[in-house]
Order: sequence, then structure tokens, then C-alpha cells
Amino acid sequence: MLAPNYTAADFLKALQGLMPRGRVWPRDPDAVQTQVLSGLAPSYERATARANYLLKDAFPATTYELLPEWESTLGLPDPCAGSAPSIAQRQAQVLARFVGVGGPTIASLTAFAANLGYTVTVAQFAPARVGQSRVGQPLCGLAWAFAWQITAPLNTVVRSRVGISAAGDPLASWGNSVLECEIKAIMPAHTIPIFAYA
Repeated sequence: MLAPNYTAADFLKALQGLMPRGRVWPRDPDAVQTQVLSGLAPSYERATARANYLLKDAFPATTYELLPEWESTLGLPDPCAGSAPSIAQRQAQVLARFVGVGGPTIASLTAFAANLGYTVTVAQFAPARVGQSRVGQPLCGLAWAFAWQITAPLNTVVRSRVGISAAGDPLASWGNSVLECEIKAIMPAHTIPIFAYA
């Protein structure tokens, strides 16, 4: 639910409603009191709009003005984002870091990549064992128990969007360098991420 945005006219009416009654407190449009209150009402309208915007800006997925504070809290920006990330890419990276990872599971890695803006599938390998492996399965050695294959589109395109992108952001960017860097950063040290692109 959105907080209401009151106009200057709403504030003028409310302020006039708080004035005492009587002949010295007229509410006519040309009265001195009405003109004074009409001068104050726009500042209340702006303050209300800014307070309502703070509700939107307080969440990592929609933040704009507080983006630098979110980034410094989460140890961003870092080399994973590249040299000049767009606002949308920075927001996605903040969201992914804030939500975090539930552990080295396929579901958590897929969700982490989705928060970054990538659609991936994750496959985990197991070493071949007598009595457990079937015909046609790969004969993986013991080291494959620590390998994860992350499959993503060859080029994930991030397009500029009205209302989210800022002046100076590219109209489109593509590549998977952010995905690779972030996945390598969160994977446990003993695991080996393998990136495949289709």
C-alpha cells in the first residue's frame, strides 16, 4: 500500500481547519492568513513527497538516493561490477548481496543469480561409483564431487528502463562477467564452479 501524497491544497485546507474561529481569522482566498498559509503549504507537500519516497528508497531493489549507503554497507562497489555499472546493475548487485545465499545448494545459487538478473541452471556432479552409477552416465573422478556447472545464456542483455535508469547509463549492456565474479566470490573455497553458456 502506498502512502498518500497530499497536495498543497490539502495542506491549506488542513491548516485553515486548525485556525480559531472568528472575524479576525477569515478563510477568504485574498485574506492575509490564507496567503501566508498558501506560502507554507507547498513546503509541506514537498516534505510529504520526500518522506513517501524514502519508503521506496529504503529497499535495496528500488533504492536510488540511498544506493551509495547500501553499497558501502554490503562492501560494494567491487571489481565484479565492472568499471561503470548502470543503476539497475548496481541495484541488482545490492539486492543479491543483501538477500544473500542460503548455502551451497542448487536452489540458493539459482536464486542468487536471479537476484543479479541472470537466468541460470546449476548442475552438481558426483564421482562414479560401482552399484550407483548407471550406463550412459559420465565416469567422473573423485574431484568432480566438488564441481558445479552453472549454465547461463551466452549473453544476458540488461536494457535501460524508464524510471530506473539514470542519465549516463548505457541503453543496453551484455555479458556474464558480473555473474562469474559474484558466483566465484560466494562459492565455498573447496568447490570448482564451471561456467557453460548456451
